[in-house]
Amino acid sequence: MKALTVAISQKLYYYYPDLIINSAKQVGGGSVCAAIEINTSEGRFFVKYSPSNKFPGMFESEKKGLELLALAHTKLTIPEPILCDCDGGGTSFLLMEFLESEIPEKNFWRNFGYRLALLHRNSSRQFGLKFNNYIGSLRQNNTFHSDWIEFFIKERLIVQFEMAVKNGFLKPESEREFDLFYKKLPNLVPVEKPALIHGDLWAGNYMSGPDGKAAIYDPSCYYGHRESDIAMTMLFGGFPNDFYANYNEAYPMEPGWRQRSDIFNLYPLLVHVNLYGHSYVSKTMDIIRSYIR
Repeated sequence: MKALTVAISQKLYYYYPDLIINSAKQVGGGSVCAAIEINTSEGRFFVKYSPSNKFPGMFESEKKGLELLALAHTKLTIPEPILCDCDGGGTSFLLMEFLESEIPEKNFWRNFGYRLALLHRNSSRQFGLKFNNYIGSLRQNNTFHSDWIEFFIKERLIVQFEMAVKNGFLKPESEREFDLFYKKLPNLVPVEKPALIHGDLWAGNYMSGPDGKAAIYDPSCYYGHRESDIAMTMLFGGFPNDFYANYNEAYPMEPGWRQRSDIFNLYPLLVHVNLYGHSYVSKTMDIIRSYIR
C-alpha cells in the first residue's frame, strides 16, 4: 500500500502542487477491488485499486460512467472521479472524491425516487453505450441496438448464459428453454425509449451522502430499459414504497412493473450465477420456466 500511496501522491501533485498527505488507511472496497482512504491537506480521497492485468479497462470505464451520470444533472450525488492511472508497478487505480455519509434528509426515499426518474429521462437514439464496462468483475458488452429486446437477448442474456454453461453452472440443454423464453419477450415487456440507467442499483451501491442526499456509485451504466434499474432495486428485498411511489409520480411506468421485475432481473441473476455459482441457478430457471409453461 505504501508504494501505491507514493505513486498516487506524485500524480496528485499535478493537481495540487502544495499537497501534503497526512495518512492513508485500508477501507472496504467491495467484493472486486481493494480500497484506501487518503487524508490530505486538500481533503480526503477514496482510491480503488487492483492488479492492472486482472480487470483491463475497469477503472477507465467506471470513470467514464461516473462522469456520464454527473452530466445528467439529477441532484443525485455522484462522487467526482479525479484520476485513473497506474502506479508503474502493475497496479491500476481510480482516485475519486471521498463522500461522507450523513443522516438522511427528510423525505430521503421520495427524493431518491424523483431524482432517479430524472436520470432515466436522459435518453439516446439506441440501446447500449459507446464503451463497454463491467458489472461486478464481469465484462459487460454495450454494443448499440435499436431494439431493446434484441439488446437484452444478445448483449445480456446470451452472453451470461454461454458463460454459465462454460463454467458448468447451467446445462447446455437449458438453451431450449431460454430460446422459448426469448420468443415470448416481445409480448412481455412494454416498449420504452432508451434511458440512461445506473445498471447495478442495489443496496450496496447507494448511500446517504453529504447533506443527507442519495448518492450513487459503482455504476455499470448504459442506455437501457429503465425498468432494469427499478427491478434491480427489488432483487434483494426492495426499497421503501415511497421510493417507487415518487418515481412513478415523476415518470410513470406501465402497469405490471412489479410483476415484470423478474424478467429484468434475469440478467443480474445470471451474473450472480457466474460470480457465485449454483446457489442462483434455481431462481434463474424458475423465472424462465414460469414464462414458458
